Amino acid sequence: MSFSLSNKPLRAALYLSSIYAFMPAGAQAADGLSLSGSVRVRYEDLSGQSRAGFGENDQLYSLRTILTGEYRSGPWRTGIELHDSRAYGSRPYSAIGTSEVNVLEPVQAYIARDFNDAFGPGYDVSAQAGRFTLNLGSGRLVASDDYSNATNGYTGVKLDLTTPSHTKATFIYTLPQVRLPNYEAYILDNEQQFDREMGNLFLVGGIVTKPELFGTTRGEISYFRLSEDDAPGMPTRNRELDTLSLRLIRSPEVGHVDYELETIYQSGTTYVEPYPHYDDAYDVSAGFVHADIGYSFSEGFWGSIKTRLSVEYDYASGDKLGGKYGRFDTLFGMRRADFAPDGIYSQIGRANISTPGIRLEVAPTPRFDAFVVYRGLWLAEPTDSFSTTGVRDFSGQSGSFAGTQLEGRARFWLVPNRLRAEVSGAIIDKGYFLKTALYPYNSPDTHYISVALTSPF
Repeated sequence: MSFSLSNKPLRAALYLSSIYAFMPAGAQAADGLSLSGSVRVRYEDLSGQSRAGFGENDQLYSLRTILTGEYRSGPWRTGIELHDSRAYGSRPYSAIGTSEVNVLEPVQAYIARDFNDAFGPGYDVSAQAGRFTLNLGSGRLVASDDYSNATNGYTGVKLDLTTPSHTKATFIYTLPQVRLPNYEAYILDNEQQFDREMGNLFLVGGIVTKPELFGTTRGEISYFRLSEDDAPGMPTRNRELDTLSLRLIRSPEVGHVDYELETIYQSGTTYVEPYPHYDDAYDVSAGFVHADIGYSFSEGFWGSIKTRLSVEYDYASGDKLGGKYGRFDTLFGMRRADFAPDGIYSQIGRANISTPGIRLEVAPTPRFDAFVVYRGLWLAEPTDSFSTTGVRDFSGQSGSFAGTQLEGRARFWLVPNRLRAEVSGAIIDKGYFLKTALYPYNSPDTHYISVALTSPF
């Protein structure tokens, strides 16, 4: 891997970040106007690619600028958030796509109103309409992943309800924004095209959270329906998916055991490929399970270092030959918190995978935190493509062991609350499946590293 500051976009981004690092953190006007934002510059390097259809080596310089403004007047709020995501330096057969480039896009542009005691004392309602981002529940189904250079946006209406017992509910009726441009040549040129809401793609549903279902454990139940149809010049898999999730969480606390259990069932219909559609769509029966248990040690365990150790397990179903379609669809969920970085890495995701792991998190000081995760990688179904790699052995003779992944991240505030450095990395020690099913045979192990500077203001 080589890292050079001779790249002009990178030099400009670093200069801009250094200026923003010493600006006041946000500005609050007397008339209720608030302004904030951030600039992030990142370098990524990948070798030993595990995804089919891309070059063995890849690299990327990315720059993301976010500007946010909101005006409040009594119960009313109106806001806009502009994202400018650009990428440079990609190689032939790069994995660069719409997750990296989204130039001058108003991801959020909304109006909202709060209704206190709407249905009696303590029953508060907030209504929002327009464009907005969403992070609901665990984020495994609906999220705006911060690691990705370009985020998910949604257009529609959102209602939030809070009861006197602090039970919270969120209901949405949205059209997910389709990121543009979606042609490789335009993406490589960082061409500006506004994202579109398509009348052929809907996401509706909601989530209810009860803070003390029993003891200190909170419970969540959510349901989302995704409806998708073909549009002119945009063939789809015509997904009609109903996704139901149940989740139990006990948050980490020093000196106590914490845990999380989420199980998701998915049904409906879908085609396997966007086109052609000769026969009837397949019936869907798919599922996902996440389970982890951890313990946060007292500060005396390693001196003053805050430490949490946990074991975890994730299972996402794959598709068997014959019968119902069984490959789990994570909808608009994030991958970073559970599996691995997004960006040009994106090797591991929530599909056809069975993966136990062990995680260590440390925070020696308020300015520094880090984690490392070691996990085994198996295919849930040996004849389906492994996770999000696109690598498949229809015969199943390559087995189900894909390898092991070691992944981690370290962050440090160079200037507290003004400039933060981040280093992320991942290694896949390829197992028999990836060594035999991936062309060329016996391809080298996967190595990924990213270095980023982020400056909020």
